[in-house]
Amino acid sequence: MQRTADIQKLSHKYLPTDFVLTDWESLEPFFKELKERPINSVENLEAWLKDLSELEACISEDACWRQIKMTCDTTDKSLEDAFTFFCMEIQPQMQPYADALNRKLIHSPYTAQLDQAKYHTYLRSVQKSIELFRTENIPIQAELSVLQQQYGTIAGKMTIEVGGKEYTLQQAAQFLENEDRAFREEVYRKIQTRRLQDQAAMHDLFTSLVQKRHQVALNAGFENYRDYKFAELGRFDYTKEDCFQFHEAVKLHVMPLIEKIYTRKKEKLGVDALKPWDLEAEPAGTKPLRPFTDGNDLYEKSVACFEQIDPFFADCLRKMNELKHFDLESRKGKAPGGYNCPLAESGAPFIFMNAAGQMSDVTTMVHEGGHAIHSFLAHQLSLSAFKEYPMEIAEVASMSMELFSMNHWQPFFEKEADLKRAIEHQLERTITIFPWIAIIDKFQHWVYTHPEHTIEQRTNEWQNIVKEFSCKVLNQSGLKEFRAIGWQRQLHLFEVPFYYIEYGIAQLGAIGMWMQYQKNPKQALENYMNALALGGTKTLPELYQTAGLEFNFSPDYVKNLMEFTNQELEKLYH
Repeated sequence: MQRTADIQKLSHKYLPTDFVLTDWESLEPFFKELKERPINSVENLEAWLKDLSELEACISEDACWRQIKMTCDTTDKSLEDAFTFFCMEIQPQMQPYADALNRKLIHSPYTAQLDQAKYHTYLRSVQKSIELFRTENIPIQAELSVLQQQYGTIAGKMTIEVGGKEYTLQQAAQFLENEDRAFREEVYRKIQTRRLQDQAAMHDLFTSLVQKRHQVALNAGFENYRDYKFAELGRFDYTKEDCFQFHEAVKLHVMPLIEKIYTRKKEKLGVDALKPWDLEAEPAGTKPLRPFTDGNDLYEKSVACFEQIDPFFADCLRKMNELKHFDLESRKGKAPGGYNCPLAESGAPFIFMNAAGQMSDVTTMVHEGGHAIHSFLAHQLSLSAFKEYPMEIAEVASMSMELFSMNHWQPFFEKEADLKRAIEHQLERTITIFPWIAIIDKFQHWVYTHPEHTIEQRTNEWQNIVKEFSCKVLNQSGLKEFRAIGWQRQLHLFEVPFYYIEYGIAQLGAIGMWMQYQKNPKQALENYMNALALGGTKTLPELYQTAGLEFNFSPDYVKNLMEFTNQELEKLYH
């Protein structure tokens, strides 16, 4: 099937051609018209859905640009104000209308005549939105949207001095790869000490978020925010018990492999005790991998890499670059982290990250590149709601690309030995990421089922959970103060609560995709693209099935995938 990256921005057919969202007054007439329009046939209904979709796409794109601009520069107050204005003045006004339109759709006698195969998942999520909607939650959700962004503002200001120069914490992380162990420790302690300075602000922000989220859940008739959020995220296909099973599977089948990886690292470095500042280092005399020089070099090499996997993937990146949809380099005043932001009208998404010349930046770039491919493939779907795919498949798109791309990283590494080291690093990370996913997920289950907890209780529980997933080979003595606030570096806890187990489920899916790719690259890529092109029009198990995967995270399944990854890693070691 011929796929093209030359997608066009959706033109307005319902809204005026040159419509720009400025305030609620400019928007309300369209919501009113949709609410009052008579629907007398299934054709009327489908036309109404198309107009609603156009309105939703326009609003979504506007909101996304406000967030993108604000995260690119957290020091510009006007950008923060524009985002806050949307959250406080526009979004709350829309919500009662959105609920009324949802009810109009569900109660229409013509809804039953829609193609159920095409509309099933959409109607299911509309029904869920109706069940969760409460007028009294509108102002709280508006406050939460603004409050969540405070994390980026606090973290964006964090810098340290190394060798007389100022670095963001993302930039400073490159020094943890230095061959001088005393220097690595010094930088590690500076980074952690800088985090300690803002620990109280982070604690206060988090406490405020937890309390407001708990109130939202109570207002909607739930016992706690965890159960509310499972419903809101549309987790129709797995339960909290499945999450607990995943945590146990990590302990049983992943931790023993991490013990081996860390034991090997300790022997390789020749140290008496393996410390946290040793994890990214190589033995003395081995220079850290520097796969690119700056943001432009990272982009060019990523295009060359994607070209080898499938020319369509490279074309997607080129299209984004043509539209200036990249902001790749770390700098002071920029929010931390990395993301791919789908743009509902443009089709070509925006990639934001904090590159500092490290190997991990290559992983981030191909990861976000996988998300971008997903946006391109789903853009042809007829309704913007169809493009809202579950996070568990979205992360398969990105994490599979990390593994697909490994054998095509030659543009980043001229020497065969460096390429081998990079793949080894990637596969070790594929395994070592699982405990952190389990820790963050388990911590959230506790936080939101104990919403009245004190900061002391939060800290104790965090340390207990970390202990459960700790590796004996890694010596963390004397670092208790730093470890107690380890959770504060995870932006998901602040900005997208309960979004983290998806990475674990999707990492399993990605390993499954990579197993297919090893056997038959052409077929694996076809399965991958076919699944992503479905957007959110099928259930999670159906999307996984289209990709040739099992939707499964039982201990036995985890064990099989871990054994396969470990075998591939062992081949590199020898």
